[in-house]
Order: sequence, then structure tokens, then C-alpha cells
Amino acid sequence: MGLRIHFAVDPTGWCCITWVFFIWIYNTLFIPRLILFPHYAEGHISSVMIIGYYLASLCCVTALVRASITDPGRLQQNPNIPHSERDSWQLCNKCNMMRPKRSHHCSRCGHCVRRMDHHCPWINNCVGEDNHWLFLQLCFYTQILSFFTLVLDFCQYYYFQPLTPVNEELFVFKHELAFLRISTCMGLLMFGAMSGLFYTQLTGILTDTTTIEKMSHSCDEISKPRKPWQQTFAEVFGTRWKILWFVPFRKRQPLRVPYHFTNSV
Repeated sequence: MGLRIHFAVDPTGWCCITWVFFIWIYNTLFIPRLILFPHYAEGHISSVMIIGYYLASLCCVTALVRASITDPGRLQQNPNIPHSERDSWQLCNKCNMMRPKRSHHCSRCGHCVRRMDHHCPWINNCVGEDNHWLFLQLCFYTQILSFFTLVLDFCQYYYFQPLTPVNEELFVFKHELAFLRISTCMGLLMFGAMSGLFYTQLTGILTDTTTIEKMSHSCDEISKPRKPWQQTFAEVFGTRWKILWFVPFRKRQPLRVPYHFTNSV
């Protein structure tokens, strides 16, 4: 998809992202096997629910993989600084490289990242200018998938009709209650954590500040004058088309030219 591949050598990050993949694989394998396919075979649910669940799962894992391996905006050695922007560049006191303003040095990755938001161990990568949009999609689709899973677990407990031809000797049905309880616990954990993180990310985009800027209390001088929310989101996602903000399969193109929005929503 035209991306520069990036891997961070961090044992803690690899453990975190392995755990996230385990949760995704667990729910993607067992929830359809325990709930969706058996009830679809007996006519209790529509095929739309199966398609919707797998679509949410596909978008979630695509955003996870791409956010993890995409170069977040690492600055190259001896960057070519445009003459008109030289006043806005500064020297990093850790790697002795010239970098544009709002760039920060990541101690985990060992280099400076353009418009770095934070280093996230759950994707084993920095969240910067080139993969921030994928991180937002990851938070969004993880919430959808977790909520979808919780709804299915609840319906399996209290709403769906009992399955008549279930083979109780099969491993998944023999331990169905344990699998559903584990799925419910993981769904609650992921939905709660991602909801808080997604809210924090949205407020940061709306105020045009990064997590590092908030923590360093330097956001006041950066966020003035405040941009319209359409412009800040378009700069993060690299497109003015709002429908493309939800598509994790595309290639992001930075907005090279100023884009003026009206004040109306």
C-alpha cells in the first residue's frame, strides 16, 4: 500500500501486541463458532450479522497491523530542509538531528518522529504523523468489535433460542460457558480501555494538540489560533473525504496545500 515498513525492537512491545492479537484471534475464532454459525444454520439470525462481524474484525486487524508496521514519520539522516521552513526547524539535543517543530525524540525507538503523539506499546510503535490515522481507526474498530462481541455474548445467555442439534461432545460446546465468560471479560476490558483512549485522541485532534504537548503543558501556544475541526481531522487522515476516514485499506496522502473550511458543519 505504498508504506515504509517500520519495526521497533522492544520486548515489552512485542509482548503487548501479542496479547492484543490473542484477544482478536480468540474472539474471531470462537464467537462465530459458538454463536453466529450455529444460530444462522437454524435460522435464528441473518447472514448480515456474520458479514458485519467479520467486516469489523477485518478492519480492526488491518488497522492494528498497519499501525504497528507503518513508519510513524521517522526523520531521515541529513533531511532536505526547504529554505522557507528553516526558521521552524530545531536541533534535537538527543540525536543531534535537525527536526521540524512538534517533532519529538522517542527513547524506545531511538529516533525523532514528526508530530509524535506518544509511543504505544500495544502496537509496538510510535504514533506519529504518518500512522496516527491508523491508530484512531484501531481504537474505533476495536470498540465496535468489542461491543459487537458483548452483545452476542449477552444474546447467547438471555435471548437466543436454544440450539437443538448441538453436539455436546465437541470441545467448544462442552466448555461453552467458560469460553463465553472469557470473551465477556475481554470484551469489557477492551471496550472500556479503548473508549477512554479514543476519547482522549479525539479531544487532542479537536484542540490540535498531541499527548506529549498536553503532558508538557506546551499546547497553549501551539493550538492558537484554533483550527476548525474539519481541518484538523483532514490533516490527520490525509483526505478531505470524510467517508475515507473510516477506510483502513487505503494509502494516506498528506495534505500538501492549505485547505479552507467553512464554519458551518
